[in-house]
Amino acid sequence: MAASAGHAAQHSSKLVIYAALAGNLLIAITKFVAAGWTGSSAMLSEGVHSLVDTGNQGLMLYGLHRAKQPPDEAHPLGHGRELYFWSFIVALLIFSLGAGISFYEGIVHILNPVSITEPMVNYVVLGLAFVFEGGSWLIAWREFKKQRGEVGVFTAVVRSRDPTGFIVLFEDSAALVGIVIAFVGMFLAERLEMPILDGAASLGIGAVLALTAIGLARECKGLLIGESAREDTRRSIREIAAREPGVQSAGRLISVHLGPNQIVVALEIDLTANLDGNDAETVIRSLRKNIRERHADITEVFITPSGA
Repeated sequence: MAASAGHAAQHSSKLVIYAALAGNLLIAITKFVAAGWTGSSAMLSEGVHSLVDTGNQGLMLYGLHRAKQPPDEAHPLGHGRELYFWSFIVALLIFSLGAGISFYEGIVHILNPVSITEPMVNYVVLGLAFVFEGGSWLIAWREFKKQRGEVGVFTAVVRSRDPTGFIVLFEDSAALVGIVIAFVGMFLAERLEMPILDGAASLGIGAVLALTAIGLARECKGLLIGESAREDTRRSIREIAAREPGVQSAGRLISVHLGPNQIVVALEIDLTANLDGNDAETVIRSLRKNIRERHADITEVFITPSGA
């Protein structure tokens, strides 16, 4: 049952990423064509933003693929943290490429303002982009709601051990805000005949991307370093140990996520008195089996009797 839930969650994550990738690729091409046609700095920044997002989704799919590789001699606990590594790289790319190029374009067009030609082209492209990004955001939001349950959004992000869901959601949210900023900047630049405002919109888009990247990097860093299993999982492990015949009590418990559905657990237990070596080994095997049957995302369980 738990294994099926893990596979379903991974399928949902891929669905969200594929939807975002397809949408961002089409939007990026359209934005670049419009930027070249009209000369808009904000539209060029938006094109870069969408292109970076497209690459990011590709990296997350690669991370999901790598994380599924089986353990080997060099990586005895598997490759689950590959997903966390590539998610961190995504955050760095949003900051370095997305925000960096947007800031650069904004400064260049503020120092050398260029009037936008045929602004209606930009408005149509931004309107279509908002619809496509909104559709991708809605898919990501629905999947994220399933994962977060009744807790708040911020708390759900902090507790989440699967970065794919909140990264796509954050990216799409930043994209929608960026589209609004680009529209307002181009509209005011045209109406007020102040092309400098188009460059200012690029700076605004860069600021949104920088803040998004910092938030994502912070969460991905915690996952990459290693975060424990959720409290309900840790509590369940202790309850299973307490019910195990031959176990007097559960002592120190260490758990760490190597991936969204890959947890390694180390548990110290006190065995009841008068158990010989064979009986103790039988108890440990039974406890390990019961823990893994109850939690299919626990891939390794190391159990040590106190004083051993």
